[in-house]
Amino acid sequence: MQVANRNQLFIASCLALLVTSLSFGIRAGILGKLGVEFDLDKAELGTIAATAFWGFPLAVIIGGMIVDIIGMKKLLLLAFIFHLAGILLTIFADRFSNPFWSLFISTLLIGIANGTVEAACNPLVTALYTDNKTTKLNHFHLWFPGGIVIGTLLVYFFDKASIGWQVQVAMMIIPTIIYGFLFAKQQFPVTERVASGISTGDMYKSLANPLFIFMIICMFGTAITELFTGQWIDVLLKNVSDNAILILTVSTGVMVLGRAFAGPIVHRLAPQGVLLMSAILATLGLYLLGHTSGNMIFAGALVFGMGVCYFWPTMLGFVSEYLPKTGAVGINLLGGAGMFAVSLYMMVMGGFYDKLIAQKLPPGADLKLYNAPEATEEMKAALNEANKAAGPEILNATLVIPVILIVAFAGLYLYMRGKKKPGLQAA
Repeated sequence: MQVANRNQLFIASCLALLVTSLSFGIRAGILGKLGVEFDLDKAELGTIAATAFWGFPLAVIIGGMIVDIIGMKKLLLLAFIFHLAGILLTIFADRFSNPFWSLFISTLLIGIANGTVEAACNPLVTALYTDNKTTKLNHFHLWFPGGIVIGTLLVYFFDKASIGWQVQVAMMIIPTIIYGFLFAKQQFPVTERVASGISTGDMYKSLANPLFIFMIICMFGTAITELFTGQWIDVLLKNVSDNAILILTVSTGVMVLGRAFAGPIVHRLAPQGVLLMSAILATLGLYLLGHTSGNMIFAGALVFGMGVCYFWPTMLGFVSEYLPKTGAVGINLLGGAGMFAVSLYMMVMGGFYDKLIAQKLPPGADLKLYNAPEATEEMKAALNEANKAAGPEILNATLVIPVILIVAFAGLYLYMRGKKKPGLQAA
């Protein structure tokens, strides 16, 4: 693989991930607007948001299984088609008789596209940088929080300028067209597992390794801690802070910087040390987000961003470095498991959020009437107070997850002491 071609493939991969994260950041910013415009309750919004996290594991797991057969290039061109279709269907949701289903299907398509990008790009990055995998995965994945920063700022300033959410969503078309064009003209390498001569059978046998199963379970927690909180932050805290979407901008901005300078930290602490440090900071940050108000919430966002910063790429890097025979399937199964856990958690918490709000309204109150456009000022004020109290309670309920991760990663750190990275040779 020529260095010039390697750089072009890495840049195109970063652009594809940028579209993935823009969809996340913009959707987080417009979720409340979609609820108002199309008369959707929190459970329906939770289902729509969760749909992206169903499509992702579906695509990333299937993509991981077929990437060695059809090649990374074809997978990425499929991602381009799904991204474009999903974006357009979102923009024109109001043209359909039932906007809920239009938003549901469009979000599913974008989720499938996002998963397909990860299914191809994660093994692509490890194949391009075999001697520096965890660091380069962090550099690649900095474009996820980077795109969220861009997306949330775009939502914030476009809202200030009274530019509609359809235009905000349409902005994703630009990087989509660019990455589709760049990938179409590039030559791709084979995955690291194929290059090393490891058989498909040995790859699937490696998935039964107890350490890999442990990492899958931990991925449930790391993904929920990072992605559920990020996707729902504007909905949960909009009544606690005047600029709730900027809380997400702060936390993801920290993630961009952290991942950009991941190299020295990963080399000093090793992936398992980084994961333990991350769990501790994520717990502290989530506690601050759920127990403070005013400007202190931004301090919580800062600490939370430092905590979740390395979770996703370092989990992938750990598996790639210490369980290399699991190949593309191992990396993508890990990502798919995380997103699937987020989708389930999001649906459950959407309904739980509605129940919490209803409990804080006057006895016998109908939540749909309080959410309706014709609600009185008194009803709107009561709903506002109910939201203000319920949002932090959702964060506090989620707090138990990173606490469990502290224990799990402390055990992993002790277990891995003195262990060397295994080689990747055919049996």
